[in-house]
Amino acid sequence: MELHNVSKDIVFRAVQNIFDAIEEKGNLEDLCLCEQCKMDTICYVLNRIEPHYVISNRGISHIERDWAWRQQIEADVATLAYKGLRIVNHKQRPTATHNGTTPEKKVSKGPVFDIPTVIGRMFDGKTFAPLADIKVELWCGSELVPMRNQNWQNPFTLVSKTPGTYTFWPASVPAEAVDMNRLFDYFLKVEDPRYETVTNYFKVPVVSGHPSEQASIKTFKLPDIYLFPPGEAEING
Repeated sequence: MELHNVSKDIVFRAVQNIFDAIEEKGNLEDLCLCEQCKMDTICYVLNRIEPHYVISNRGISHIERDWAWRQQIEADVATLAYKGLRIVNHKQRPTATHNGTTPEKKVSKGPVFDIPTVIGRMFDGKTFAPLADIKVELWCGSELVPMRNQNWQNPFTLVSKTPGTYTFWPASVPAEAVDMNRLFDYFLKVEDPRYETVTNYFKVPVVSGHPSEQASIKTFKLPDIYLFPPGEAEING
């Protein structure tokens, strides 16, 4: 049984209509209307409205008949979308081209292993403070693991806004058939002159399935990692 968020449909449609209307009127404010900015605007709106879930077409029919709710949410979405678009344009993602083109997606036609996001935290081993300005790399064998899309970076740099937290979303891997079980061997590597080099090995179990452009993000959480200055680990035993 699958859940469906009706609010998501309304937001996608409303933002697309707003982008189309701005373009038709000549885009007098010279706003970036690329695919990345559109998706960032959609995320901005979705994070600020209540979801409305249904599990059947009957549920959707009930919502369609609630005109008062629908008019209110469409008005709220429009207001948020215009505000979000301007915020997104003011802080554009540096990883996107912002030229109106969409990066070509390599979509597998057969079964795939959809790797979950890998998430964890790193702390200073002496102060227990969450770390920032540290590069974390995700490796598989002798290669850096390719990411799902341009919005996910490898190496990942810990930043002060989300201190200590790193995230990766590896690209899907082709499979021979559906319902196959496989353990993916990964390791994290941190090389920084302020700390001893850390290499952390782990395995991620994945079951293959059919590819989906709207794949839900599942997470694989790693235990906290503590970094020590050179020689500190030996001193503390």
